[in-house]
Amino acid sequence: MSTVIAFITTSLDGYVAGPNDRVGAGLGDGGEALHDWMFGGGGAPDPVDRAYMDEIFGSAGAWIVGRTMHDLAEGWGDDPGFGVPMFVVTHREHETVAKGDTTFDFVTTGIDDALDRARTAAGGKNVLAMGGADLLRQYLGAGVVEELRLTIAPLLLGGGKRLFDGTESTDIAFERTGVVDSPRATHIRYRVVR
Repeated sequence: MSTVIAFITTSLDGYVAGPNDRVGAGLGDGGEALHDWMFGGGGAPDPVDRAYMDEIFGSAGAWIVGRTMHDLAEGWGDDPGFGVPMFVVTHREHETVAKGDTTFDFVTTGIDDALDRARTAAGGKNVLAMGGADLLRQYLGAGVVEELRLTIAPLLLGGGKRLFDGTESTDIAFERTGVVDSPRATHIRYRVVR
């Protein structure tokens, strides 16, 4: 059976997006720097980061994202190239969209249904809950996340959205199972313990 992995990048001061996130600046003011490790800060990613990305993305057969993340990323353009089904959790109806090798299925029936559909589509591979923060909190609170992959970017944003703001489930523990360091980030792998 597939593993449910929550995956997100945070700044040193705990923000997953900078202030004023909006269309055209989906990660808020200064937030794009959170993903310098992924995109090489204008160049190529470090080989350590590339290997980390290849491992986590390659292990997943389906991704789940929130509607806000989808909309702020402007649907990731005309051809995102993700190569896996994306399930977008939303309260607003929207028809399924196919862009290149990526389909976006908009799920209005809740996080449980989105996860069931993602597991089926993943065909035994992992399901990656990509965010945003609200969606990850919901899945952590529901007790279905088995692994948290937290990337810490070496920058301070000073404001924005925090991953764990408003968390009500404090009975969750995290057992560190691995750390990968690169010049641009620290990638921490946790097993989620209830």
